[in-house]
Amino acid sequence: MKRREFLTLAGVAGIAATTLSGCGSETDRQPAAGAQSGPTAAKPIRWKLITAWPKNFPGLGTGANKMARYITEMSGGRLVVDVYGAGEIVPALEVFDAVKAGTAQMGHSSAYYWQGKMPAAAFFSAFPFGLTVDEMNGWLHYGDGIRLWEELYAPHGIIPRPAGNTGPQMAGWFRKPIDSLDDLKGLKMRLPGIGGEVLRRLGVSVVNTPGGELFQALNDGTIDAAEWVGPFNDLAFGFHRAAKYYYAPGWQEPSAAMEALINREAFKALPDDLQLIVEGAISMASGEMQAEFTARNNQALKTLTEEHGVELRYFSAEIMQALFDQSNEVLAEITSRDAFAKRVFDSLTAYRRDVAEWTERSEFAFLEARQRLLD
Repeated sequence: MKRREFLTLAGVAGIAATTLSGCGSETDRQPAAGAQSGPTAAKPIRWKLITAWPKNFPGLGTGANKMARYITEMSGGRLVVDVYGAGEIVPALEVFDAVKAGTAQMGHSSAYYWQGKMPAAAFFSAFPFGLTVDEMNGWLHYGDGIRLWEELYAPHGIIPRPAGNTGPQMAGWFRKPIDSLDDLKGLKMRLPGIGGEVLRRLGVSVVNTPGGELFQALNDGTIDAAEWVGPFNDLAFGFHRAAKYYYAPGWQEPSAAMEALINREAFKALPDDLQLIVEGAISMASGEMQAEFTARNNQALKTLTEEHGVELRYFSAEIMQALFDQSNEVLAEITSRDAFAKRVFDSLTAYRRDVAEWTERSEFAFLEARQRLLD
C-alpha cells in the first residue's frame, strides 16, 4: 500500500508539474537546453538531512527517516536523501546554521530552538496557552502561518515547511512534588522556547539541554526537572528511571509543530518534479508523525503509571494561574521588542479568537458529552 501511495503521489507530482508549466507562454513551455541530462537513478543527486534528534529516535527521528525514504523512493532514486542524527555532522542546536551554510541540504527540528536568533521563530512551533494541533495546522496552511514563516527564514536562504506535530505535550518530569509556587523556586529545569522564560520568572533556573543529553542530566541531578514531549517519546528516553512525578497539562506546548528546513539554493537547483516530490514527501511524513503520537501516547502513559510506578499529577489552579499571567507578560514583552514577532503574534491571536469558538462548539462540546456518556 505504501508503494502505491508513493507511485500515486509521484504521478500527481508529474501532472502538477505539467499543469503548472501549461500556465506559461509558448516560449516558457519549450524544454530547456540539456533538459534530458538531469539526475537518474544511476547518477542521483544526493542530499544530507540532519536532525536535532538522536538517530532513529521514535516519532521524531523516525519521522525524519520517513521523509528521506519517501523522497528517495518517489523520485525513483533520482534524489537520494541520507539522514544524520544529532551530533553525527553537527550538534542538535546547530541544525539551522548548517542548512543555511549548505553543509546539509535539509534539516528536521523545531523552530523554537532558534528563538535566540529570531524572537518570532518560536511561534511557528508552540507558545504557552496557544493552539491545538488542528488549530495550528489550520493557521499554518490556511492562515498567515507558512507565508510569514517563509518571510522570516528568507534572509537565511532557508525554506521552512511543517514537518509533523507531537500534539499536546506534558508539563514535564520532576524529581520532587510541585504543590505550590514556592516548590518551583530554585529548581533547575530543561524547558526551551517561551515556556522556559515564563518559568524563569517564577524562580526556575532554565537550561536548554539537547534531547540526547536529558536523561543523564536528570538522572545524575544536574537538573531537577525536564520537559521533553509526551508519554510516547518520554518512555523511549527512560525518564521514569530518573524522576517519578509526571505533570500535566502541557501549558507551554498545547501542540508542537516540527519543521523541515530546506536550503533554498539546493531546492531551486532541482527539476520541477523533484521539487514537488520533496514537498509531497514532507507532507506525507508530517501527517503520519501526528497520527503516530496520537495512537501511541496513552498506551505509553499506561506503561509508565502501571508498570513503572510513575505518579501522574496535575498542577494546581494557583500554579496554572501564575503560568498564564506570566505567559501573557512574556509574550507582550517579546512582541514589543521585535516588530516581526508582533506581526506573527497578532496574526496568531486573531486566528485563535476566531477558531476557538469553533473548537469549543464542536470538538470540546463533543468531548464533554462523550465523556459523560462513557462514564
